[in-house]
Amino acid sequence: MQELLSINGKFLGIDWHFWKVVGWAGNLVFSARFVVQWYATEKRKEVTVPQAFWWLSLVGSLLLLSYALFWEKSSVFIFAYAFTWIPYMRNLVIHRRQKAAKKTCPQCGNRSLAAANFCSHCGTALPEQGGV
Repeated sequence: MQELLSINGKFLGIDWHFWKVVGWAGNLVFSARFVVQWYATEKRKEVTVPQAFWWLSLVGSLLLLSYALFWEKSSVFIFAYAFTWIPYMRNLVIHRRQKAAKKTCPQCGNRSLAAANFCSHCGTALPEQGGV
């Protein structure tokens, strides 16, 4: 087992240094978004993309871009992550606006869309502006 973990004095056969850790961290964070989205979809029993998905996408892609810029210096790798942060940021902004626009039911505390007149959970009339 020790031979598998340490090859020529390298953990998993990898020459570890700061930027290698940044690159692997980026891969792990970026890949974790799959698990978050899968869990959220299974929990709600409908396809959903939670806010955490966009945060993991943003952080993971920025870590990978940093690795590409400061260590790999590969134009292909840099270009692959140079602009991915734009839709992630946009989706986070949209998510924040939607969350702020929702109304809170005074009866049960359920959050409903801003356009809703009645709570989808208990049927109570919702306030005109904002919420409780």
